This record gives sequence, C-alpha cells and structure tokens, in this order.
Amino acid sequence: MRFIRPRILIYRRSARNGLLLLFFLAATACGRAEMSDPHSRIIEVAGRSVHVWQAGSGPAVILLHGAGGNLRDFTFQLAPDLTDRYTVIAFDRPGLGLSEGLGRGHDSPAEQAALLSVAAGQLGVGQAVIVGHSYGGAVAMAWALNHPDQAAGIVLLAGATQPWEGGLGAYYRITGSALGGVTAVPLIANLTPRRAAMNVIERIFAPDPVPDGYGSHIRPELTLQSSVLRANARQVNDLLEHVTAMAPRYETLDIPLEMIHGSADDTVPLNVHSIPLAAQVPGANLTVLEGVGHMPHHADPMATLDAIDRVATRAGLR
Repeated sequence: MRFIRPRILIYRRSARNGLLLLFFLAATACGRAEMSDPHSRIIEVAGRSVHVWQAGSGPAVILLHGAGGNLRDFTFQLAPDLTDRYTVIAFDRPGLGLSEGLGRGHDSPAEQAALLSVAAGQLGVGQAVIVGHSYGGAVAMAWALNHPDQAAGIVLLAGATQPWEGGLGAYYRITGSALGGVTAVPLIANLTPRRAAMNVIERIFAPDPVPDGYGSHIRPELTLQSSVLRANARQVNDLLEHVTAMAPRYETLDIPLEMIHGSADDTVPLNVHSIPLAAQVPGANLTVLEGVGHMPHHADPMATLDAIDRVATRAGLR
C-alpha cells in the first residue's frame, strides 16, 4: 500500500486548505449575519471595536458570557425573555466573538470591565444589573468593584470568582503561550471538525442536555478563530492571578448580589466559588440547582430570570 501514500498526502493537504477556506468563509458569513440582526452592531469604544446586541426597554441589564463563548449564548433564550421589561445589552467580551481584543497583558477582568463600562456609557446606561456567566462572572465582579456607580447589582451564573488549587492543563498552557499561539492555535482553528466542537459543547452542558438548536445558534466557528482562541487562552491562563487579587475586596461590596450555581458543575465548582463568595458579601443570596452543571441559565431559565428581577427590585431599578 505504499504507493498510495503520496496521493493521501495530497488529499490531506487539499482537505486542510479546504478547511482553511471553509472556516474563513464561515467566520466571515457569521460576521455578516450578526450585522443583519437589527439588534446587533459594532460600536467603537476607546479605539476598539465592540460587538453589542441591544433590545427592549426599561432598566438596563448587561450580559457577559463565559470563556470561549460569545453573546449568542444569551441571545438563544435569556436575552429575548428579558426584553419585555428591561433594556438588554449583551456584549462579546474583548477578544471574543466579534469584539476586538485588548492585547497580551491587557485583557484582565478589570480591563475588560473598564472598556465595557465605557461602552455601556456610550449606549446611555447609567445604572445596570450586571449578569456574568463563568469567566464573565469575574468581569462582573471587577465591574462592581471598580465602577460601583454603574453596577447597581450583580447576578452570577456559575461565576468564576475565587482562587482555586491546581492547574488548567496542557491545552491552555500551550495555546496561551506566544509559541503555541503561532503554531498550535492555527491548526486547532482550521482543523477542528464541527462534531468535535459539538462534543465540547456537550461536555460544558453535562450532565444537562444541550437545548435543541443551541449548537447552530452559538456558531462554533466564531470560537474557532485563531485570534479568539489565543485571546481566550490568555484570559483563562491569567484568571487565577486576577481573582486572587480581587477576592479580598469582595467584602467591601454593598450592592445586591444573586448567585445561581449547579451542584454538579465540575468546570467552576460550587464549593470553590459561590459558597465562599456568599459568605463574603453581606446580603448575598445563593440559589443552588441540584444536579445541574455549568450552564444554569439554560438548565433553569426561570431561576435566572427571578434572580435578575430580585436584584433589579432590591437596587431600586424596578
């Protein structure tokens, strides 16, 4: 069978080039599709492009997605469900989705919150309920600590807010490094099949099922961009340092804080993050969803909506 090896190599090379073109076209098409959404646009903030989705009327609710994701995680269900009584603003966090990155060494939760705080101001937001999922929870807490006049209250959905023990594994070390960023990341971005991307989504949701239509709505090709993979890896690699620095300041917060966390979450464990945080912040309320994993806003949307309403009411926004 040796004689067919060169031909296989040619086929592999052709397939690789085809995938490169496919993912480029897919990401470009996604960008165009987002801009065709009447609620979606790119705004310029401090010289950076920020992708925002805005709809509804009433008090402002700002939605911040987790690591590797984009605002479409919220526009699948939660954001539309809020628009009957809130002005809902969902951001692609810097470097992810269609938002421009802040650059290596400048994309901490605090720096992301600073940019998005300016963006919210440009959109006419005075005070808002800030909702953060997973990594977005760290950004929400940085927003509350550093921009208290704008953060009327916080809702954390499996929020990553506390120091933890142990590492993150080889993937983040490699993709977050300068060398890995120019070698491994392009291969991952251009050679990852859609089924593999869906497998990752299923693991993130486990033990809960992925809602019908979610995989198509979230558009994995937006995550499988080299620039996004690099930015996400840097942010995740550096998160421990930043939450370690922020955690001692949480007890100074004097705003409504609601947490929704699944007991079966092994990505951001309940006992490591939300339980300690509930003890730190006076008046914080923790809702534990038994048997739920890392996506509580999809597993129990009503619990999330109720938490947002409670915070808005306690903050005097409703």
